[in-house]
Amino acid sequence: MRIVFIGAVEFSARMLAKLIAIKAEVVGVVTKDRSKFNSDFCDLTPLCDKANIPYRFAVDINTRETTDWIKSLNPDVIFCFGWSNLIKQELLNLTEIGVIGFHPTNLPQNRGRHPIIWTLVLGLSKTASTFFIMDDGVDSGDILSQIPINVSYEDNARSLYNKIASTAESQLEQLCDELKYRKLTRFKQNDRQANYWRKRDEHDGLIRFNMSSMAIYNLVRALSKPYVGAHLIYNSKKVIVWKINEMPCEANNIEFGKILAVSDNSIDVKCYDGGIRILKHEFKTLPKVGEYI
Repeated sequence: MRIVFIGAVEFSARMLAKLIAIKAEVVGVVTKDRSKFNSDFCDLTPLCDKANIPYRFAVDINTRETTDWIKSLNPDVIFCFGWSNLIKQELLNLTEIGVIGFHPTNLPQNRGRHPIIWTLVLGLSKTASTFFIMDDGVDSGDILSQIPINVSYEDNARSLYNKIASTAESQLEQLCDELKYRKLTRFKQNDRQANYWRKRDEHDGLIRFNMSSMAIYNLVRALSKPYVGAHLIYNSKKVIVWKINEMPCEANNIEFGKILAVSDNSIDVKCYDGGIRILKHEFKTLPKVGEYI
């Protein structure tokens, strides 16, 4: 089963490493040498070099040069795990099986952008690891494999990323066996159950202290590493916040955004319905008790 692999993020690296480990026949890799917008960008070339897999850098996967290169490898299937641009019909139809993609939600729900981030921002308690056949829609093709994943209160972006990747590794091995014996099972998605998550922007990462403590907690854990971090504004400057805890605050007559305590490197702040304790951050100068942020 000749596989062409497309990807450029940490998840891509884990899936490619799994394919190499199970001795799948990866005949070529399309990747990027850099990324301006993938904070979890990962260089796949060391894996390719070690396994003697030819690779090609691409910005637009749909260019004639890249399409011709993929065709020249005569693939039986294409895997696309961790690529932010849409694949056009010519590549989607290049092999009989098609292009197999991945989306870390319980499709058909929660199609679209930034699935791990939105899962945590919205405080969802469940998601899923889903492989599917890519079509000309957004995450709308037939499902090949889907395993539910529980999301705990303690999960942050890193722990959920790892949960999903570990689950996907076992699914991928099974998918390769099914591909080998041409025993893929496909399930059509019910479009009436679908919703689409939008692309987030910098404004979505701003901590506002008129938010509830839970909303702030979810925002911070959603944008923690490997992502860019949530942020607040202090003295007209952006400050990244990596970790917080919720904390009770019995004084309901204190305005939100007021600094309640500063101890060592932690900062207690009043928010709408309680307080938060900022534990990991990038303050160059700690605010003082009584100040507002």
